[in-house]
Order: sequence, then structure tokens, then C-alpha cells
Amino acid sequence: MDVTSRREPARTGLDGPLGGNAASMQATARALAQVESAVAVVLVEGISDQIALETLAAARGRDLAAERTVIVPIGGAHAIGRFLTRLGPPGTGLRLAGLCDLREEEIFRRGLTEAGVGTPRTRAELAQLGFFVCVADLEDELIRAVGSAGVEALFEAQGDLRQFRGFQSQPAWRGRDPDAQLWRFLRSSSRRNLRYARLLVEAAVARDTVPQPLDVLLANI
Repeated sequence: MDVTSRREPARTGLDGPLGGNAASMQATARALAQVESAVAVVLVEGISDQIALETLAAARGRDLAAERTVIVPIGGAHAIGRFLTRLGPPGTGLRLAGLCDLREEEIFRRGLTEAGVGTPRTRAELAQLGFFVCVADLEDELIRAVGSAGVEALFEAQGDLRQFRGFQSQPAWRGRDPDAQLWRFLRSSSRRNLRYARLLVEAAVARDTVPQPLDVLLANI
């Protein structure tokens, strides 16, 4: 996928009651309310990552609440250090894990180092600490896992294919890489992005093509 060009033009505004900072703050607050009794905490950048991991856990027959595992959307990679500090110093018995996008890998690495969790210099060392990287991000991983035709089949089943075809015909996106078009269409609406985080994970599970970062992270908590 053309990672650079797909991010153009600039992202449109978030829509609906699920979008924006208020929803992110509420999701974070709900997750943090469960941390006190948790034995494992997974730090992720946003709500879509949380939905994807919780969906995968359910598909694997796991009850994260019963396991006292909490997935916390931190509202962006730059908050990683603050959340690591809030959760306490290493050695407290709380297992930590996390998921980030490729472009935020270095931010997570610095945050872990500054919080005294470890000094990961490579992606393999990040993984040893329980932190995994999506290439290039969650949506990119899921689109590749399900395939362009599979994503379009989901759009059709959900009544979104006609709108997607209209999006493809826009001058800025006409003739562009199909995966880049799918990526932008998913990301152009927060409501759509959150809904398809669940649907695409379910489709990947059905195909046995779950993205490795999600699969390995879940297996290690």
C-alpha cells in the first residue's frame, strides 16, 4: 500500500456520537476504572485498537474481564509515558503490554525507557516486553488480512459499498491504489472506523488471517 499518498488529502472531521475527544476520554475512563483490580493492562493508542483486541479475544473464547485483563485506549501514542508512570513502577506484579502504529514505534520505545520498563532498541526487544507494532497501522493490517475483495464484500453486506464507490470516483481518489482507497474510506468516519474494527477482525478470524501483532499480543497476555 502507498503509505504516504493514502494520507492525502487531509483527514475529514469526525462524525457522530462515537467520534472526537469526548468518546476517547470516556473509553479511557471506563478502562482505568477497572485497572485497580487488573493483573494485566494492555495500552493501545485508540478505541479502534481496543475494539479489535476485545473482538479477537471473544473470538478466541477468552473472557478478559474474568482474566482481569484490561485494554486501555490512551488517546494517542504521546501519552504512553504518562500511562506507564500512572500504572506504577516495574516489579509491582502488574503485567503490561501494548500495541502501536509503525510511525509511533519510537515514541513507545522512548516511553518504555523513560518509565523504567526496559530499554528496547529493536522491534524484537519491544516484543519481549509485550509491546507490538502494526505495519503501518491497525487498518492497514486488517485490510491486508482480509484482502481488498473481502473488505468490499463487507461493505456490500453492511450497505456501504455504494458510498465507497462514490468515494472512489472523487477526483482526489480516482485511480488510486485500491488498498489506499479502502484505508481512507475507513478512516474518514470515526463511526465507520470503529464499526469495521470489529467486523474486519471477525472476517480475519474466519479466514485464519489475523494480523500477527494482534494475534501474538493476545497470546502473550
